[in-house]
Amino acid sequence: MAGKVPRYTRSVLLLAVLLAASYFQKGNGDYMTAEVINWRLSDNRDKPCEEIYAVREGETLHSISEKCGDPFIIEENPHINDPDDVFPGLLLKVTPFRNR
Repeated sequence: MAGKVPRYTRSVLLLAVLLAASYFQKGNGDYMTAEVINWRLSDNRDKPCEEIYAVREGETLHSISEKCGDPFIIEENPHINDPDDVFPGLLLKVTPFRNR
């Protein structure tokens, strides 16, 4: 059982992603850009990253990890199967190391 994610945890994570996606959808059915998403999520500009982070053009998991101070970004995002396969608009859970 070690290493397995309980079914309800996966369900809750999926629900959270779907709710986040619906929150970021414009009224006409188009989705907002990563910049708009990050702007909507940020209530305090002093924070390097929010808990939910939208990947921007040209970013990698390594650069996001450094920017946000989260060395465990892959472990916190089980929906990422290949660390090299990130794209603009992908939503990531980010927990800065200093807040752990």
